[in-house]
Amino acid sequence: MAKKAGITYEDIVRQVRAGDFKPIYCLMGEEPYYIDRISDYIVEQALTEDQRDFNLTILYGPQTTAEEVINAAKRYPMMAERQVVVVREAQGLPHKELLTFYAQKPLTSTILILCHKNGNLDGRTKLAGELRKAGIVFESPKLYDRELPSFVTSYVRRKGLEIAPDACQILCEHVGADLNRLASELDKLILASSKGEGGQQPAARIDSQMIQDHIGISKEYNAFELVAALSVKDVMKANRIVKYFDSNPKNFALQPTLASIFKFFADLMLAYYAPVRSDDGIAAWLEQSTWQVRRNIIPAMRNYSATKVYAIIGEIRRTDAASKGVGGQKTSDGDLLKELVFQILH
Repeated sequence: MAKKAGITYEDIVRQVRAGDFKPIYCLMGEEPYYIDRISDYIVEQALTEDQRDFNLTILYGPQTTAEEVINAAKRYPMMAERQVVVVREAQGLPHKELLTFYAQKPLTSTILILCHKNGNLDGRTKLAGELRKAGIVFESPKLYDRELPSFVTSYVRRKGLEIAPDACQILCEHVGADLNRLASELDKLILASSKGEGGQQPAARIDSQMIQDHIGISKEYNAFELVAALSVKDVMKANRIVKYFDSNPKNFALQPTLASIFKFFADLMLAYYAPVRSDDGIAAWLEQSTWQVRRNIIPAMRNYSATKVYAIIGEIRRTDAASKGVGGQKTSDGDLLKELVFQILH
């Protein structure tokens, strides 16, 4: 997970836990989750709490200069083996190329952490080359939607728990690829699992009922269940979910729902071209779990022809355009979804 530039998040955590600190860490990319976690973990492992008052310096790129960063990095630690200098929002640091000179000869008693978010440092620059020689350059890309279930499952397992496949999908569909928010919601569920409820033993498995109780996502009325109903052409269930969405606008957002429906039918179209048409073969082709494929894709392949799927994708795009005011019509989000679901099912 989060593999770029030859080193992973797990690699860095393993090195730091073993006391193998590098003089410079350049943590960059579109996904802030890993950047924040690595930065915080290095500080936690490199300095005890009482050492941080004098040996932890936190600077903010847009509010400082490269010269100030270099001066901070060149200081020696006080009553400690090392000091840590963290530059947050390093992408906003002016004249950051001046750090090249420090990177050529960094102090071994300083750990300099550059948190460069919302993009990568240009790898062709001299600064990037010197940072790689002196320490670690880690790239943290945004995860694709298909990678979110693996992130959730791994996160929960590290805490000694399991999560039901449907609960995992509901949470991923609801939160999307915001890993900080996803981790926060998972922490709520993990805490609830450890406490138990109503005098019961602590839960070892997170299920959809817990998602409903602690996150507020209905286990019956959500985009994941709507897609499941569409896949098997369950007209009553699909219409019941749409009616719930229309009656509860606070629990319904059209754009994420359209995104979920579009992703499903786009995957369904791809499934027709799978080299191996078995459950496992289609799962590998779509880079999904076999559970997902058996639950939604295989039934949908029996219920929809490729021609119909192509037409459905066109209807989804038209609905998306109408929701953004294209065509000048003012139709409520609930009515747009009703019309789309009707076109899909008939």
